[in-house]
Amino acid sequence: MATTTRARPAALTLTPSAEARIAALMAEAPEGAVGVKLSTPRRGCSGLAYSVDYVTEADPFDEKIVTPGGDFYVDGGSILYLIGSTMNWVEDDFSAGFVFQNPNAKGSCGCGESFTV
Repeated sequence: MATTTRARPAALTLTPSAEARIAALMAEAPEGAVGVKLSTPRRGCSGLAYSVDYVTEADPFDEKIVTPGGDFYVDGGSILYLIGSTMNWVEDDFSAGFVFQNPNAKGSCGCGESFTV
């Protein structure tokens, strides 16, 4: 009997504007960068923060999301904090940045730079 496997949904959903920003970042990436990676290091007044950086090699424990403009990685140690989240790129007259809708966050600091689960 043949078994079928279905594709596992990505831990994180990227909006079209987030994908476009990843493409722009990869177009200007330093030599040797293989993608962009999201992690949640411990910092800030609420405990965890979102951090997006270039990576020079893929970690087998990271979740890889293939986007039209380049590969996007989610840190393997951060997946549990991010499952079901949406990552968006937002620009207005005064600021620009990635914005996260995270159903796992129980609270965040007043400045929005860190969150707690």
